[in-house]
Amino acid sequence: MNKIKSSLESIVKDIEQFYIEDKHHFLSLNGLTLDENTIEVQWIFCEYGKQNSETLFYLDATLEDTIPSIVHILPSAIISQRELIDMFGLDVEDSTKGLYLDEDSLEAPLGCAI
Repeated sequence: MNKIKSSLESIVKDIEQFYIEDKHHFLSLNGLTLDENTIEVQWIFCEYGKQNSETLFYLDATLEDTIPSIVHILPSAIISQRELIDMFGLDVEDSTKGLYLDEDSLEAPLGCAI
């Protein structure tokens, strides 16, 4: 797997420069809680028809950060962006809360300890 570290300021540009619609498949947008203050946000792609061709862009974020949206590049990313909000409590540009969790659910069950 090819891992590329990015930043809040450059992640959209990095993905725009990498992504070719008929070459790359957007697999997932994930979060990984690293500690009580930090979540690693991961955008994962692979090449169509190629095994072991995954590319993972990642950055470290806090609950104070706003994660940039990539919906203008990949409209289907809206679902994963909303999942980051519900599961981790992150703020994601142009995305709303309330996709996965019921009103009485634990808020941000996978997020940082507050």
